[in-house]
Amino acid sequence: MSGIHLYESKHRESYEVNVHHHSNYQILYAIEGEGSIQLDGVKHAVEQECAAIIFPHSDHAVSSESHLTLLVMEFDAALMQDAFASRWKADTIDGSILLRLNSVSGNELRQLLRKLLFEQKQEDSLSQWAMQIHLLEVLLLLARAKQSSQVTDANGLRAERIRSYIDSHYFEPLMPGELAQRLGISSRHAAHIFKEQYQLTLLQYLTEVRMSTAMKLLAESDKDIVSISFEVGYESLPTFYRTFKNYVKLSPNKYRQQHRNPVQSV
Repeated sequence: MSGIHLYESKHRESYEVNVHHHSNYQILYAIEGEGSIQLDGVKHAVEQECAAIIFPHSDHAVSSESHLTLLVMEFDAALMQDAFASRWKADTIDGSILLRLNSVSGNELRQLLRKLLFEQKQEDSLSQWAMQIHLLEVLLLLARAKQSSQVTDANGLRAERIRSYIDSHYFEPLMPGELAQRLGISSRHAAHIFKEQYQLTLLQYLTEVRMSTAMKLLAESDKDIVSISFEVGYESLPTFYRTFKNYVKLSPNKYRQQHRNPVQSV
């Protein structure tokens, strides 16, 4: 009823699905095995961490070299008339495509698909709304994955993935080891390639993002300092004060007094 449906598609060894098309969108995520998918006449190898995006009326076929299990998410074309979803087609993904996800994107997509499967079982009005929200999250994730795939330098790509992850998760308790694990590399290597690319350590960049956000909130909002500290990811208010003063050379209160938007202070 939400216009979104998820189901499992199993393919035995040497099994083929002939060329066909649908009137709805499909996203195919490879859970296990290897095979290939043909999209509008172009054949692509498929394995774990691959996601195929299939547009309505796009000819496609699937074959398996070994046991291949796909999770299929099918959704109505009408949902793509949403203002946010339509940007996906206009700005990023405008046709059927196969994406090879990195470990970070792959992990995030798996979690979103699990959320969708959970909500699909609930079958109530809120679950329908939740599924549509998670669909938008999937579209955003895949759009970013396509942008990342256009970067060719391996270490530069890894550093960009780390930076992007920090940009969107700075409010979480991030540790270098966790970031490295998500990329399947050592903490030392992650630290090296990030410093080489941006001339900052991981902790320095995380602090920079948090402080930049805090300065903006102090200057442009009436939020209490304790609320700003919480919002940017600090568990302790004294830690936030100490970090802010070391970074800005002013206390949060003095910074707000000196940089307050004149229009807001009238």
